[in-house]
Amino acid sequence: MKFKDSKYVEKMSEITNELYKHGWDERNGGNVSLRLTQDEVDQFDDLDKTLRNIPIKFDATPLAGQYFLVTGTGRYFKNVHNYPERDTGLVRITDEGNSVDLLWGFNDGGEPTSEFPSHLMTHINRQKVDSNQRVVMHCHPTNLVALSFTHELDEGSVSRLLWKMQAESLVVFPEGIGIIPYMTPGTNEIGQATADKMNEFRVVMWPHHGIFACGDSMDEVYGLIETVEKACMIYTAIKSQGGDILQSITDDDLRDLAKSFNVTPNPNFLSMQPINN
Repeated sequence: MKFKDSKYVEKMSEITNELYKHGWDERNGGNVSLRLTQDEVDQFDDLDKTLRNIPIKFDATPLAGQYFLVTGTGRYFKNVHNYPERDTGLVRITDEGNSVDLLWGFNDGGEPTSEFPSHLMTHINRQKVDSNQRVVMHCHPTNLVALSFTHELDEGSVSRLLWKMQAESLVVFPEGIGIIPYMTPGTNEIGQATADKMNEFRVVMWPHHGIFACGDSMDEVYGLIETVEKACMIYTAIKSQGGDILQSITDDDLRDLAKSFNVTPNPNFLSMQPINN
């Protein structure tokens, strides 16, 4: 079986197209990486040689030998489903950790996304938390970015706000949402700050820019981002209707939700004093 016909390439094409259609990955904004296991790679008969070696600006030694299907730098998500072998690539982290071996894709000379070091830093930290987590996704959800301009950038306040916008929020991201300061994208500094937050959270806001999220599958991470953005969209709609909240989900409601769905909300956030929005 050829890798281009695999379910992994198919899912990457589907998800990147959905992200684009939502308006979260304009132009060449956004990137996705999926970790594959050795057994998953071994089932394909066209991944037995290195096409070329690509340097990376990060020491990824802790991930040496691991495989990642990743979107390319400068690539438009609206094109991935038509040109997956050009706009994505399967790479293996070398033993030295400072480069990757390209096994498939990037057939026009392309390279992994400029945010690949940030992805790898998150993969390193999340594997320590949950070895099943294998996807990192970055995009620019409109209402989440807007919220970062108008709301205090406090993790507890933002998390509680989004929990109270819809019942699904607490169930999908009970640990809340992490927030880093505004930082220049494409740098190792923003990658490390994000990875540090990923020790506690599966979703991190990049103020005035976008979101970083991780999980077990592309569907799960897409759904996580979708849920966060829906909560932000509801808040945007409330503000556009005048901003007066006459009734809402209470803290006791949140506790009942947590009990019913067997999730553990971040206790530091649930016990905070009520906020005025």
